[in-house]
Amino acid sequence: MNLIIDIGNNCTKMAIFDGKKKEISFRIKQFTSERMQKLCEPYVKKLNKAIISSVSNIPPFVIDLLTRGIPYVHILSHKSILPFKNEYETPETLGSDRIAAVAGAYYHFPGKKILIIDAGSAITYDFLSDKTFKGGNISPGLSMRFKALHNFTGKLPLASSTITYSSPGKNTLEAITAGVVNGLIYEINENIRTFENKYPGIKIILTGGDSGYLRERLEYKVEYMPDIVYEGLNYILEHNSKQIPDKYKDHS
Repeated sequence: MNLIIDIGNNCTKMAIFDGKKKEISFRIKQFTSERMQKLCEPYVKKLNKAIISSVSNIPPFVIDLLTRGIPYVHILSHKSILPFKNEYETPETLGSDRIAAVAGAYYHFPGKKILIIDAGSAITYDFLSDKTFKGGNISPGLSMRFKALHNFTGKLPLASSTITYSSPGKNTLEAITAGVVNGLIYEINENIRTFENKYPGIKIILTGGDSGYLRERLEYKVEYMPDIVYEGLNYILEHNSKQIPDKYKDHS
């Protein structure tokens, strides 16, 4: 069995895979050694491999706990062996979450042209053409836009997507909410329209923490795939494990 750990900006996500099948997943706000041990305890004797993806520094306890009992632990980086060609000019700066999402897209739709939209702390638009990652764009995510208006102005309150609003807004909270939400929707719709015009038949994938909120508000049909980063990480782990001795492979 495989342990997947994805350390993001606001939370940590973990999943257990049995081969290609996800058995269970967890979303953790306060990621501690005790919390990690408790979640892994029922599976620890069955775990053969693990992969860690992090957009920041990996807490030392993570490496320590994993290497105690798991034969093969892979830390995702630009040096990892990827199942697709990477044409990014600065691969060392490419976020591991973006790498994983592209790998997941390639796993599900090999040989296709795909736009992966990951609506998390930031919004990323990544383009996979056949077997080649061509690059992508990054813009502020939903929560970041609300916080920016509040933090970089003197009087604007902190709004959120949970506020019921009309457009145009009838008060300041409505005006902020409508401006942020509608602005992001317009941005995503325009990105999809541009890619579909240039690449007819392109597959559009939507994932990330805010994807469930956004998908019903888009004008275009998308593949809603909330687990694509998990699946991409598991795919990369299996792909890299082929380079290691047979004793690390899952015989459970």
